[in-house]
Amino acid sequence: MNLILNASALLFAAAILLYVKISGRRHTPPQDDFWAKEQAANNTRRQPLDDLDYIRIPVDEFPMSLLPDVPKAEDYKQIILSLSELPIVNFTGISNTDLKLRYGAPNIELLISYDQNYTLLVRTLQQWAQLLYDNGYADEARKLLEFSVSMGSDVSSTYRLLCRIYKEQGTPEKIDDLYPMAEVLKSAMQKTIVRILQESGQSDD
Repeated sequence: MNLILNASALLFAAAILLYVKISGRRHTPPQDDFWAKEQAANNTRRQPLDDLDYIRIPVDEFPMSLLPDVPKAEDYKQIILSLSELPIVNFTGISNTDLKLRYGAPNIELLISYDQNYTLLVRTLQQWAQLLYDNGYADEARKLLEFSVSMGSDVSSTYRLLCRIYKEQGTPEKIDDLYPMAEVLKSAMQKTIVRILQESGQSDD
C-alpha cells in the first residue's frame, strides 16, 4: 500500500514539474525575442538622420511681446527661443530599441535629446497658453495650442483648453477637427484625449 502511495506521489510531483517546465517555455520566447531584438539594436551601426521629421518653431508667429512684466511669461519665451535653435523630433510611442534598430546605437543619446526637446516644447506651450488665457489673451493662446496639437502633442490639458476656447469663441465645430489628430496619437494618453474631445463636443459648460 505504501509503495502505491509513494509511486502516486512521485507521479504527481513529476506531473507538476513537467507542467511548470512547459509553462516556463511558453513564457520564455517573448523574453528571448526582446533580448535578441535589443542585442541586434545595440549592434546596429550609425545610420543617417536625414529622414527625421524635425519640428520648426514659428517664433515670428508667437506672441513674444505680450506680458513683458510677467516673469513666468518671460521664462516661457526664453525656453521657446532656446528650443528654436535645437533639433526637435517627436518620438512618442517609439521605443529606444526601435530607434537604435533604425538609426544605429551610436545615435541613441542624440535621438533621446531630440525627443526631450519635444517634450519640453509641448509642455512649455501648454503652460504659456494657459498663462495667456488667464490674462485675457484667448486668441493668442489658441494659436499656441493649435500649433502644439498639429505636431502631435499628447498633453491632455492642451486639448481641454483648446476645446474650451473654441466653445467660448463660438466655434465648437472646430472640436471635430481635432479628432483625426487625436486618434492617431501613439501615446498612453490617446484614449483620455479622445474622451476629452467627446465630452467637450457634447454640450456647452
